[in-house]
Parts: sequence; structure tokens; C-alpha cells
Amino acid sequence: MNRRLFAVFSLFALVLALPAFAAPDGTAIFKSKCTSCHGADGAGQTPAGKMMKVKDLRSDAVQKQTDLELTKVISGGKGKMPAYGKQLSTADVQAIIVHIRTLKAK
Repeated sequence: MNRRLFAVFSLFALVLALPAFAAPDGTAIFKSKCTSCHGADGAGQTPAGKMMKVKDLRSDAVQKQTDLELTKVISGGKGKMPAYGKQLSTADVQAIIVHIRTLKAK
């Protein structure tokens, strides 16, 4: 009986711990951190985006950048782009990059 009880509690603990190991939601992070300037579609056609002349994230110029190049911009900032390296984890930044890749102009 003790083994069964231990197994049930172990399984329960594992289920409770799974959300802590889940990958970050790049779409949600993008929405909360990036859309005010880049817009939901990444085009940069928001008032702030137009004022700062942000790059269209769907463009070939952005899409051709490596993940490392995009990581440096997101984490360290560039020009008027603020640095998010202290606010976001490496996994968060990678999740944003995955989302940016889905915005590619068709």
C-alpha cells in the first residue's frame, strides 16, 4: 500500500510541477512587450512604431537575421529599441523569436 500511495503522490507532484517546465508563450510575450511599437502583425504601423520608424518584423531584412542577431537586439536593444535582457529570460527571448518567424510576409 505504501508504494501505491507513494506512486500516487509522486504522479500528483509531477503534474503540479509541469507548468514550471512549460515553454514560454512567445505570442503572449510579444503581445505584452512588443505590440505597442511593432503592432500585432509586426508591421510597425502603430503611432509609436511610425514615430520611431521601427522595422517591419515581417520584412526580409528582419527575417534573414539569425536568431543570435535577433537575440542581441531584443536583449541588448538597438537605436530606439529598448533592451529587454533584464526583463526577459533567455527562453522568453527565444519564444519571441519563434513568434517573429511566424510573421513573415507572404
